[in-house]
Amino acid sequence: MRIALDVNGERHALDIDPTARLVDVLRDELGLTGTKVGCAEGACGACAVLLEGRPAASCLLLAAQVDGRPLTTIEGLSRDGPTALQEAFVAEDALQCGYCTPGQVVAATALLEVVPQPGVEEIRAALSGTICRCGAYPKIERAVLRASGQAAD
Repeated sequence: MRIALDVNGERHALDIDPTARLVDVLRDELGLTGTKVGCAEGACGACAVLLEGRPAASCLLLAAQVDGRPLTTIEGLSRDGPTALQEAFVAEDALQCGYCTPGQVVAATALLEVVPQPGVEEIRAALSGTICRCGAYPKIERAVLRASGQAAD
């Protein structure tokens, strides 16, 4: 089937299998490998993308479901260089193995768009769907606080 994906502000016309998952099309067809495949069941958050500005598990979506809808991947967040949030992740050493980091950054970006200065409980709730197997949660929380101007540089 033919679809048009609006990814990171660029339109891509693609011929895909109607059962193709969005995560696979992003990675295999468009080369956007920042979006990770973790559990492939929507439970870990590694595959998070912003669909119409809201976090979505790309492993649970068929690519056809997002035909013509605006989508942003981790690559699209930093088209003009690292964002303040990405810089805060580095400054707070919130990366560890880095596998969950794209999903964490995508989810935190969505949070900061809605709540510019979230509290720790709001951060925890917003990131609860993104599992960090390394246990870097305190550093991730500090990174989000730093990016929101609530932590010392």
